[in-house]
Amino acid sequence: MDYPNGKVAGALIFVAVTQFVLGLIVSEALYSGYSISENYVSDLGVGSSSMIFNSSVFLLGLLLIVGAYFLHRAFNFTMLTVTFVLTAIGSMGVGIFTKDAGTIHSVAALFFFLFSGLSAIFAVICSYVHGFKLMKMPFSAIAVILGLTELGGFVLFVGGIYFGLGVGGMQRMVLYPVLIWLVGFGGYLMAHPDKPTTQKTQ
Repeated sequence: MDYPNGKVAGALIFVAVTQFVLGLIVSEALYSGYSISENYVSDLGVGSSSMIFNSSVFLLGLLLIVGAYFLHRAFNFTMLTVTFVLTAIGSMGVGIFTKDAGTIHSVAALFFFLFSGLSAIFAVICSYVHGFKLMKMPFSAIAVILGLTELGGFVLFVGGIYFGLGVGGMQRMVLYPVLIWLVGFGGYLMAHPDKPTTQKTQ
């Protein structure tokens, strides 16, 4: 095990999400008449804020894929690495193929939303299989809740069930849980001990 690699992965994941959230806020502010309820998040990629949004979402994916490399070096959890890489590919795809691209944009968005939610759950599964080498309670429980919330919200979103939030509001109920999970996971990895700790016996 190489815990410093885990810290690098955590820093990359944390920075990736932070810059994307800031880019999202700026893009929403610059897009004249934008409604977080009535507009898709991806509308920001084809409007006046397109350069900021597309660059930010592409950078999110790029940093995540580099983070996945260091995460794999640290813990060697193949299943988790694969979901992170597919999430990153989806994010970069959204930035490259904007909403006007049609089907390929939808596929990229599907990759991001599906595999980002699965990554939260797989991180916990890997932790249990490997004896909590990666995550422990209570963060493991929080990760599962956020992952299931994201995946459940995604199913409802695809099914056109918005609970009065509008298409944009419901899409954010899918997006925000996974962003919270990722930034929390990045912080958790950065705080991970450099060396395994042992409990003192009384």
